[in-house]
Amino acid sequence: MASDTVTLTIEGDDATDELTVPSGLLDILREEADETDPQVVGDIAMFGLAQRIHGAVHHSQGEPDEEIAALEELTLDLFEERFGATFGELTGHDH
Repeated sequence: MASDTVTLTIEGDDATDELTVPSGLLDILREEADETDPQVVGDIAMFGLAQRIHGAVHHSQGEPDEEIAALEELTLDLFEERFGATFGELTGHDH
């Protein structure tokens, strides 16, 4: 790929994936000058995951089962640990 991209490796317990994104995009999304490319992508991933589980719990038809509700609670706790603020505080979307 062109030199204006960066490839990051995501590792899990039994699999890996690579993600190639434009370097300039990460520069635009970087909140602080010393924030690394993996930190930028990690922040975006955490926001996306929190939005998805929030939507599954609060914006789908019917009541979510207990497992899904527990996953949302854990995700939002981890979100707050990472950012030092709640999902609702950072997005203006709270229930």
